[in-house]
Amino acid sequence: MNTERKQFMYKLIPPRPTFAQDMTDVERKVMQEHVIYWKGMTDIGTAIVFGPVLDPKGPWGVAIVEVEDEADARVLGTNDPAVKAGLTFEVYAMPDALVRK
Repeated sequence: MNTERKQFMYKLIPPRPTFAQDMTDVERKVMQEHVIYWKGMTDIGTAIVFGPVLDPKGPWGVAIVEVEDEADARVLGTNDPAVKAGLTFEVYAMPDALVRK
């Protein structure tokens, strides 16, 4: 059984390009829960890094995670409070990632 951890990029896609500037109070609360969730994933070593990406076309969120397989990466996304509240996400494998030791 291969137990080597692999890297994946998780991309959180906001519902609109202006989301960071005009989120509602309900959306803001969900995003606070989202940050707590990913901070927990960072604290236990599952997420290497997470945070907002200031794309000129509209910000989005990123997490680079180390898990056993893509299914595990997708479970992290499915359990994200922001996704449970209706945001969407994508997961991309990073098969040749070099990770700082």
